[in-house]
Amino acid sequence: MVVTDDGCQLWTTRSGTGNPLVLCHGGPGFWDTFAGLAGLLGDTATVHRWDQRGCGRSEWRGPYTVARSLADLEGVRRHHGLAGMALLGHSWGAELALRYALAHHGRVTRLVYVSGTGIDPEATWRPDFQRSFLERLGGRLPRWRALRAREPRSAAEERELATLQLSADFADRDRALEEAERETTPFLGADPECGRALNADRRRFPSDALLGACQALQVPVLLVDGADDLRPRWAVDSLERALPDVRRVVLPGAGHLPWVEAPAAFRSAVTGFLARGS
Repeated sequence: MVVTDDGCQLWTTRSGTGNPLVLCHGGPGFWDTFAGLAGLLGDTATVHRWDQRGCGRSEWRGPYTVARSLADLEGVRRHHGLAGMALLGHSWGAELALRYALAHHGRVTRLVYVSGTGIDPEATWRPDFQRSFLERLGGRLPRWRALRAREPRSAAEERELATLQLSADFADRDRALEEAERETTPFLGADPECGRALNADRRRFPSDALLGACQALQVPVLLVDGADDLRPRWAVDSLERALPDVRRVVLPGAGHLPWVEAPAAFRSAVTGFLARGS
């Protein structure tokens, strides 16, 4: 367990061999489901995983803010004794990893930004995402809506809701529910306030400030997208243009979790990038 500077206990584990790679899971308000990803990369990196506060196996207590999340990630680095590290963040975790690199660029050797949503205001892309999400749920939409409207929900209903929601993130519709169920087994849950509070705090940051900081970032960055991610990939274009040292890989046939649906191509892109210049 990591014990942060404010006394919060965070679950962490490490596996594999090689240079350190710290993974930042998505959400906010979900937990680390990166066992498969760690296995995919573990012969080329020592992979460090952790649950963010309020999520899964970590302690469920706030405050839930961007600043606190960055301090927690710094606590993970210190706990593992890492002088430098590569970061791989997925979705919200991609934003967290990017913000950490901007604040602590001397400690980050490489940044892998997976399925993020860029630095433009959320209002520019979220309506398109919401429409696509409802369309992709298809016949599962009525049940999803019924569960969303139900308060309070049982633990079984919380898991079902999370599974239905995640099913929209897979491009292969025949396997989507099966893959989503794998992600929510075991169902570890999260503090309901975690996602709400962090999302509200994230939206306070002006995009133009992020743009300027990204233009000055001297860390190599790999952007990895699934071609069939529901979140519009054009939302990441301005981030790509802003970064001085960036390459981008778009994986056909993959959705929001590209290492699940295109593992060989994902592994090739990430291991090649991490080995660059080492």
